[in-house]
Amino acid sequence: MKKVTFQGGVHPSDQKQFARDIPFTVYEPKGDMVYPLSQHIGAPAVPVVKKGDEVLAGQIIAEAGGFVSANIISSCSGKVKSIEKRMTATGARVQSIVIENDGEFRTAEGIGTEVDYKTLTKEEILAKIKDAGIVGLGGAGFPTHVKLAPKNVDAIEYIIANGAECEPYITCDDQLMRGRADKIVTGMEIMLSLFPNAEGVVIIEENKPEAIAAMEKACEGHAKVKVLPVQTKYPQGGERSCITVVTGKHLKLGMLPADLGCVVDNVATIYAIYEAVCKSTPLMVKGLTVSGDAVKNPSNFRVRIGTNFRELVEAAGGIKECTELKKAISGGPMMGFSMFSLDIPTTKTSSSILCFTKDEVAQYEPINCINCGRCVEACPEQMIPSRLARFANQGRMEEFEKWHGLECSECGSCSYVCPSRRHIAQSIKTMKKQLLAEKRKNAK
Repeated sequence: MKKVTFQGGVHPSDQKQFARDIPFTVYEPKGDMVYPLSQHIGAPAVPVVKKGDEVLAGQIIAEAGGFVSANIISSCSGKVKSIEKRMTATGARVQSIVIENDGEFRTAEGIGTEVDYKTLTKEEILAKIKDAGIVGLGGAGFPTHVKLAPKNVDAIEYIIANGAECEPYITCDDQLMRGRADKIVTGMEIMLSLFPNAEGVVIIEENKPEAIAAMEKACEGHAKVKVLPVQTKYPQGGERSCITVVTGKHLKLGMLPADLGCVVDNVATIYAIYEAVCKSTPLMVKGLTVSGDAVKNPSNFRVRIGTNFRELVEAAGGIKECTELKKAISGGPMMGFSMFSLDIPTTKTSSSILCFTKDEVAQYEPINCINCGRCVEACPEQMIPSRLARFANQGRMEEFEKWHGLECSECGSCSYVCPSRRHIAQSIKTMKKQLLAEKRKNAK
């Protein structure tokens, strides 16, 4: 039987073999910990500590700076060294809290206390999720407590757990589902308790048979939660793609998932909900993959947020001997960010650090568009990427917005299939940033 899928998309080699079967290693950082105040969509968090303050793991060090914002939690114990701008994986310098890690990882009072979620009200559950600083851990970073409070909770029909993990190389969600499936299902049950008319669906690509088996076993006895294996195709992990395979409907441009009765969250986010509600443990630790052909021992780590990427690469054996690191990417090769330094802190949305002996993109020189239409066929959003890229390159903001450029999911499928090797997705990303910055400027 052919697995369900969505329109468009591409089939890059998944490259999961490097770390697919490597269980999680818990890594305890040794150096300073850095916490950017913008680790989420929305307003930056506001520091509630100052230089010289002693902090504990699990303590809130910055509070949400608006309705769409999220708390920042210290993942170590130590002393606040400074509050200053630090470089992030995107290349931006962001105001950050730097903590001198004492290596003891002493926790704040109450962390780890077990709670039966069934004894809590909906308001108490949402408050726990908000206090824990949970955001979308699949990369989007949208504050979870906001997503779980739509205008009409009765209209939500599906809670979709995104376990697709469609980006090549990344395998931390796979390992999470294999080893902690029962806790993910409990997290789903917590979410379902907020939506009386919803059922839970766990989407997993068919190239993860062990994860599918583990999640199916964990779902036994849970009538409202099921597993849906889907075709391996990028970007199956996109929000709109998840909704399409579950509902058979396309989330039109400008619509929100709730408009089609859906809430979509990454499986790591749902696990974090379980930890926050049932274990009184805020978001301090997450899964992360270190992989690529330049890494000596590709690994999956449970890592404290704020840990330096360089430490993690060294924990994976470092760069292979007689090998030169040519390219490092935070995230996957399709949507991730190339980095010129490994001295970057992990954040809530960090999923991997990939190290390569070759820069595949740099070896090709883009040529003129030949109007082949392959980018249109590949676009899961059913847009015309080549046209959007032309508007972007010519600075034509009005036309770019008119043709729904702001709705691009930035999946990179267009650039992947382009025979002219044009930087289509990069042009669109740049124009989106410029256009949004212009809108903010005009709003002020």
